Amino acid sequence: MKKMTKRLLSVLLAAALLCGGFGFAHAEYVDDSTVFRVSCTVNGDTAAQRGLCWYTKTEVPTEVQVFQDGADVTASLTLKDVQCALWEGYYMHKVTLTGLTAGTTYSYKLKGDNGWSEPGTFTTDNGDDQVNLIAIADVQASNIENFRKGVRTLQKGVDLVGNPDAVLNMGDFTNDSDNHEWNLNAEAFDALAQTITYAPVAGNHDGLGVWHWFENLFCLDTSESVQTLNGVNYSFDYGNVHVAVVNTNDLASVTLPQLRWLKNDMNRTDKDWKIVCMHKSPYTLGKDGKWPDAMFLRVSLVPVLDSCGVDLVLSGHDHQYLRTKSLKGGKVAADGKGTTYVLCGTAGSKRYEIRDFLLGKTSFLTTDKIAAMTVQKGGKDDLDRYHTCYFKDGTFDNIDLNRVGGVFNTISVDGGKLTFKSYVLKDLEEGETEDVLTEIDSFELQKETGKNKSTFSGSNTTSPAQYALGLIPSAIALAAYAFGSWLPRFFAMMPKLVYTYITKGVF
Repeated sequence: MKKMTKRLLSVLLAAALLCGGFGFAHAEYVDDSTVFRVSCTVNGDTAAQRGLCWYTKTEVPTEVQVFQDGADVTASLTLKDVQCALWEGYYMHKVTLTGLTAGTTYSYKLKGDNGWSEPGTFTTDNGDDQVNLIAIADVQASNIENFRKGVRTLQKGVDLVGNPDAVLNMGDFTNDSDNHEWNLNAEAFDALAQTITYAPVAGNHDGLGVWHWFENLFCLDTSESVQTLNGVNYSFDYGNVHVAVVNTNDLASVTLPQLRWLKNDMNRTDKDWKIVCMHKSPYTLGKDGKWPDAMFLRVSLVPVLDSCGVDLVLSGHDHQYLRTKSLKGGKVAADGKGTTYVLCGTAGSKRYEIRDFLLGKTSFLTTDKIAAMTVQKGGKDDLDRYHTCYFKDGTFDNIDLNRVGGVFNTISVDGGKLTFKSYVLKDLEEGETEDVLTEIDSFELQKETGKNKSTFSGSNTTSPAQYALGLIPSAIALAAYAFGSWLPRFFAMMPKLVYTYITKGVF
């Protein structure tokens, strides 16, 4: 009762007003490391190229050794875009490896402060029609314990899939995006990161106002990025799958230049399967679903996805798992006739409850569009109700405490069949040592292959002048949506929002 009274008073105070980082040192890993913040990423042609990025404490030469079956093959490769730059007190190194052989496993070593690093590995695309991917989102940790929970989740996915072709990470690698947290991320993830190939997505926490954080942590193909201040948009092929990565930090959503890039990019590919990865989601019941930036994606981005025949959209940002039915024009469509949207859950420990004020025709999402959902959060609230629940038979009243944990998702493409599965790795309680893995969702998409044809050719780059000219109409479109569509609906759901805050303590 006291908590409810305090919440009511805070709501009244807010209504009245409307009417009238320090970090703690944890440098042992960095101090003892030859290299740190290591990442191997897709970069252009996945059969012939990889991007490597790493950090050192001192200015050392940017050198790489590459091995095939134990033999040093570095001299047979071309090392492009070699960089060494001082960034936020450390030295950032980048190299793009080119001239690799398709379907080949390589190991590599990186030059560091105290010699060569431990070897990392990657395998290039062999071009066949079988592709295995892992998707995670929002580790967004601030301490080493929570970073390690994220590693535990991803490692379980890697163990299950067995050498995935790539790991799609939907962003928010850290919470505050500073040296302290990126060093903790490195301490937790570096060993695993050296065994996988990342396709990273910029989250809204990956920079937090300090330009170029994301760009300086991964070696990506930025040749078609509309801007690189707060993220990177890029694309790549793997087998018969085309993946486009959208930067939803671009003017708090996506700008017209980036939408133009995405449309051209999707129409240029002749691959049969089309996947889009981004951080913010147009379909969510999490705490950020009430704001106009993510909801604007429905009127700006979704029509482009519809027109280009995108099969699957993966996102993060709202720290819960949600899958829509196949949608076309914002309405439920037959399987294979629309786009499936998956909010990938969080691989970390920061998890969001359902904001039920978002449900309903006058709000933002109706249950008829939801195919599956899991809230990963455990414990009980002050009304003795579990936070954790999942969607089944049209209700959210289903409880399964094995769903309290980190989520990873697997995408397997075999010719004309795409299989998607999602899992929760249950949090270990004190004294527990055995992993409990629960499959929380699965679905299949099927199509006849060999039918997609490229309909766009030519340059798909955006000059600084073109981007600048696109900012004003982009801002006007976002503002028009916010005031003309979002704000009236926000006020309409305000009574439900206030009631939810008073009774459940979530906003």
